[in-house]
Amino acid sequence: MSQVRDHGGAPWPIRPFRNRVAGRGSAARKRAVAQLAAGTPALPVLIVSVIVLIDVMCGVGTIWLPLLAAGPALAATTGGPRGVLCVGLLAGVLGSTLGTRDGVPGHELTAVLSALAAVTLASGLASALRGRRERVLAAVRSVAEAAQHALLKPVPATVGPFQVAVRYSAAAAEARIGGDLYALVPTPYGVRLIVGDVRGKGLPAVGTAALVVGVFREAAYDEPDLLAVVGRIERSLARNLGADDFVTAVVAGYPQAGHLEVVNCGHAPPLLVRESGTVVAVEPAHPAPPLGLRALTDETPSLQVLAFADGDQLLLYTDGVTEARNHSREFYPLAEGLARHVSDEPAGTLTALHDELLTHVGGRLHDDAALLLLRKPAASASEAALPEAVSDAGRGSGSRSVSSRSRASAAGSVDGSQAAERTEGTADPGIPVAALIKPE
Repeated sequence: MSQVRDHGGAPWPIRPFRNRVAGRGSAARKRAVAQLAAGTPALPVLIVSVIVLIDVMCGVGTIWLPLLAAGPALAATTGGPRGVLCVGLLAGVLGSTLGTRDGVPGHELTAVLSALAAVTLASGLASALRGRRERVLAAVRSVAEAAQHALLKPVPATVGPFQVAVRYSAAAAEARIGGDLYALVPTPYGVRLIVGDVRGKGLPAVGTAALVVGVFREAAYDEPDLLAVVGRIERSLARNLGADDFVTAVVAGYPQAGHLEVVNCGHAPPLLVRESGTVVAVEPAHPAPPLGLRALTDETPSLQVLAFADGDQLLLYTDGVTEARNHSREFYPLAEGLARHVSDEPAGTLTALHDELLTHVGGRLHDDAALLLLRKPAASASEAALPEAVSDAGRGSGSRSVSSRSRASAAGSVDGSQAAERTEGTADPGIPVAALIKPE
């Protein structure tokens, strides 16, 4: 039968069509080979090649052939099931070829190849299980990251009149979240912040940290008095914490230019860095119990007022930093490290501190660690407008109005349900704050 059809006398090109089909099949095979090669780990193949080379050079047969099983076994730790099977197939083909070449008895060669097949299948299963665990861990880490962003929101480099930097490291690196907490928010009463440490670790500590941060963010906007903010957190924890649970925390506020309020509830003292470079620990004038334990003692928090001028910095941190030990069981000297690395860029200062801390402990922290550094740059137009904004907010808050004496001395009245002492005064550069206690 003629293969020429009546289409203007032109022949129908059958062979080029077949060539195209053959070309597509060849391209598919090449892609499959390329995918197999890409999924095959290089190190196991190199080990198999070395064993084959030794056998070829020595010609000792079954002495070296069982070592071919090391290829698929190693591939299970570095590659996927496809790579394991490829290495096992390669080892099996080369093993049978070398066994035949060396004249290995049939029953011995069969035993070697059977062992190789068993190792390959077991390694492929182990590789599949490892890949599944890695996918589950990746999903858990993504959820932990989302929880961290919801709980510990990223802090911008500039908040109100301050430059700010934060470094946080969780002891459980896979989870990336722990029991330490921090928050910094601009409010009608100035910038307010909290740094705290929840007793314990794991999910219960994360839940308590979320509770504290949530209450703080709400109270910081609602309460004109910083001690009232602390009281709101205390009452919430009293309703929700267990008998043995508590939270140490430092709450600070900047109600007016040049004055910084600090309330310390059983937490490590912040470090105040004067413009001259002098580092001073802001010890509480009257130590107060951690949040959640006030019902067990008669002590109540007190308010300290610090002079905070242009160029001054305040470092708040958790005990995961100061209790970090090196191989000689020596604690990390945070104050000395801060004096060495302090600069006009808070982010650079904390980066240097964090790197030195990791070097001190040998590369990994064994407790959650948080660092928050606040720096007051030169006064700007927004800083000059702060007192007026605070005054307007006070007039518009109705029952929450703040007296002029409170704005002048940063020592306003406290709710009658919260009997607390206040500390008034200023701090000279490089000298701890002098406290003057006034009963309400």
